[in-house]
This record gives sequence, structure tokens and C-alpha cells, in this order.
Amino acid sequence: MIAVIEDALFTLLRIGLGVAEPQPSGFALSAEDWERLYSMAGEQSVLGIAYAGIERLPKDAQPPMELAFQWASEAETVRGHNRLVNGVAVRLTQLFAAEGHRSAILKGAANARLYPDAFIRQCGDVDIWVEGGRDSILDLLMRLNLLESKDIDLPSYHHVHLREPMDGVEVEVHFRPSSGVHKPLANARLQKFLAAEIANAEMSPEGFNVPSMRFALAMQLAHVQRHFLESGIGLRQILDYCVLLRSASDSDRAELSANLRRFGLAHTARALMWVLGHVLGLERERMLCKPDERRGRWMLREVLDAGNFGYYRGAEPGFPWRWFARRWNSLRFLPFAPAEVVWGEVAYARWFFSSIAVRIRLRKISLRGVPLG
Repeated sequence: MIAVIEDALFTLLRIGLGVAEPQPSGFALSAEDWERLYSMAGEQSVLGIAYAGIERLPKDAQPPMELAFQWASEAETVRGHNRLVNGVAVRLTQLFAAEGHRSAILKGAANARLYPDAFIRQCGDVDIWVEGGRDSILDLLMRLNLLESKDIDLPSYHHVHLREPMDGVEVEVHFRPSSGVHKPLANARLQKFLAAEIANAEMSPEGFNVPSMRFALAMQLAHVQRHFLESGIGLRQILDYCVLLRSASDSDRAELSANLRRFGLAHTARALMWVLGHVLGLERERMLCKPDERRGRWMLREVLDAGNFGYYRGAEPGFPWRWFARRWNSLRFLPFAPAEVVWGEVAYARWFFSSIAVRIRLRKISLRGVPLG
């Protein structure tokens, strides 16, 4: 029965994206099935898009009235949050422009505007790239009183969180365009490409800068790979990439396709193309490369089992068992992307040993929950 519900969710998402027409015979679901479908959509952070699909179904194929009202309320909340996120994105763009820094909104709000309805995608925080480099941006954020402390003991490779939400929205300021990939040479090539492409960011009608499509395709594929191998991704990221590919030109897609191996993204790209074809019906001519069914089925199962960003994988054990669980979770992906997993473990080892002094100073074995940037 779970497969029937998954297929029903996929169908709703295709309808919500406008790539499929409603087929009422495919929705002979019981009230209990609709409740499960609603829960699944919530875990995947796609309630708004799924509801856009429901609105196009015949009345007799829609969920029970009580659940339909609840779902409609959730969808309206999504719309309101999107408006709030857009407002924050505009404010940040204007703030950094006034300080003489170019910026660009990454992922969320930039992606949402490409959907058939720009307010149905469930946005989370605001990711904004700001020109200037790490030290310059940290100085700027301190001067604007947006950062708790410039003295970040273990800085993120590419971004920093603002000290508090802006209008209730969490904000990540990126001083590098992307976290990239773990393979050193591949990452150097990818970061060079992204640094050049981010210069082509343009002002959108919504009032904030958005990167080029070539940037978005490469950066977000790397984002999918990093999260898939380390924590998890959800259907929201899958839908985002489908929307990007449908919005991209042939030359945009060809540019990344020619560089997949050079950027260390080939295995993930082939898996993702299969998922996009299977779940959302993406046409072969819009794909970056030949789909890989084996890796694709693996990716889809992980997505459906763990939910958005892996939040529904289950409660983590306490330290030190959490440490072993995370190492195992990483190493089990060796057959999926061998080189990336190995280099990821090398990067983790470097981080682990570099954090010893901080852990001694803080008298903590684990740095879980410590705001280190």
C-alpha cells in the first residue's frame, strides 16, 4: 500500500508542476490513505506543490473535506511564508548594495520564482552570496551588528549564520558560492566555474539578484550530492532540480553535462536523472546525462525513507554511538560515489583533529549544538 501512496504523491507533484493532467481513476484512495499521503508530503516539504495538484483534481477525487481544509490552510501558510522570504531577500539585497557589495540569492527564493506558481514551494531559510571574501564579509556583518562574533573557531567552509532571524526567517550569508565537493581537484574546478558564473547574477522582477542558470545547475547539483551523501535530501530538492532543467536552455544543460566528471558530479547526476524521469517524467532530451537506474533507485529510496534533509531518518543515538552511526552512514555510500566518500572522510578527519583545541577549551567531547559558524 505504501507504494500506491508514493505513486499518488508523485502524480500530484507532476500535476502541481503542470507537467501532467489529472487522472481521477488514479486517486481511489481511502481517508486513511489520504492521511498517509498528507504526512508523506509534509515530511518531504512539498505540501504546497501537492495541494496545487489536488486543486486540479475533480471534486470526487479530492481528499475528505476535513483534511482538504487542513491542507488548504497549510498551502496558504506556505504562500505567506514565501512572501515573507521574498521580502527578506529584497531587504538583504538592498542592505548589502548600500554597503557596496554585490549579492545573489541562492536556491530557495531564486528557485521558487521558476515554479508555475511562485508561492507554492516551501521555502526555509534565505541563502545569500555576498561579494568580498570571508574576512571582508565577517567584518561587514560585525559592523552591521548581524554577527555574534567574528572569532569563529571552526568556520564553515562557505557560509555563516546571522546572529538572529530577520523577520522570523533564518539567514545564511555565503562568502563562497558553494560548499562544493570533497575531491580536491574537482572542487577547485567547480569553485572556479561558480566564481566566474556568479558574476553574471542579474536583478529579478522580485527585487533581488539571482545567479545565472549555469551557476544554479552546477551549484545545486553539488548541493544535492553533498547532502545526499552526508545527511539526506528530500523531494523538494528533486523538484527544484526538475524545474531548473525545464527552465534551462540547451546550451546551459550542455555546459554542465560536458563538465560532470571534471566537477566530480557524474555519479550523482546519473542517479538524479533517473529519479527525475521516474518521479516527475522529465524528458530524456532535458537530462544532463544517461540515467543510472541502480543508483537512481538507491537515491529515491533514501529520499522517501529519510524525508527532507534526512530529518525523518529516526532519532540519533547519544555520543559516542552517534559518531559511529554517522561514520557508517557515510561509508555505506562507498559503492555510490567511491572517491567522493573517501575524500569526505579525509575532510572529516582534518576537521576532527583541528577541533581538538576548541573541545579542550570548551570542555566538550562533542561539539554538537555549539554555534561555531
